[in-house]
Amino acid sequence: MANLNQKIGFLGAGKMATALARGILEAGLFRADQLFASDVDEGQRKRFEKETGAKTMERNEDIAAACDLAILAVKPNHVIEVLASIRQPFAHRLLISIAAGVSISALEKGLDEKARVIRVMPNTPALVRCGASACAAGQCATDADLALCDAIFGAVGLSFRLPENMLDAVTGLSGSGPAYVFLMLEALSDGGVEMGLPRDVSTRLAIQTVYGAAKLALETGKHPGELREMVTSPGGTTIEALQVLERKGVRAAFKDAVRAATEKSRLLGKK
Repeated sequence: MANLNQKIGFLGAGKMATALARGILEAGLFRADQLFASDVDEGQRKRFEKETGAKTMERNEDIAAACDLAILAVKPNHVIEVLASIRQPFAHRLLISIAAGVSISALEKGLDEKARVIRVMPNTPALVRCGASACAAGQCATDADLALCDAIFGAVGLSFRLPENMLDAVTGLSGSGPAYVFLMLEALSDGGVEMGLPRDVSTRLAIQTVYGAAKLALETGKHPGELREMVTSPGGTTIEALQVLERKGVRAAFKDAVRAATEKSRLLGKK
């Protein structure tokens, strides 16, 4: 866990870095004067400062010099150059990476084979503190490092520890998953409009329905199948609708979507 003197730096000050910083502050894990961020984009730096009250810098080297741990939050194609810029000071400090598809071995190679590295796959609902994340530890990461990582990502949602070979499946399910839900929301809203509802009402009903169903599943802990049965009366409207979804192959389509995204993640990770 963070101590009074520990400082955390974000390498990249975009939306995900800002969301994590805000979650950290709201959870009381760090104070604003313990947070720093670097970004070549001045606009990103100003937004980060405005939303967190933390100090920003232009150079990654300055973050490395000032901080005890860093969260790597840049696009995958920028990872190698960023690691090169912080290699020396971060050889024995903690680096947490949220760069999609960049393996632990690549991160360790970019720093030092004995570097303390944790790789995390978060998702965009972390922006509203409802994220789902999974983390995998490098060979030199300690239990204390993992506990800190759990606290950071737990501040913006749920966080799980998994072996790295499962992170591609996490990408396919929860990393890409919000897009599947948004597509479903669009379709539900369109269906309501076709049946005569005003667009704004139909969209809000769709969103609230999905939100409420997810909240019910989370808070009751019941299996989704059991909850589905609770809504499905014999000979009623719901069973009629579910039969259409099954005939159209919706269940199989979602499973295939997760599989396709997982396989694409594995392919990108090999490049």
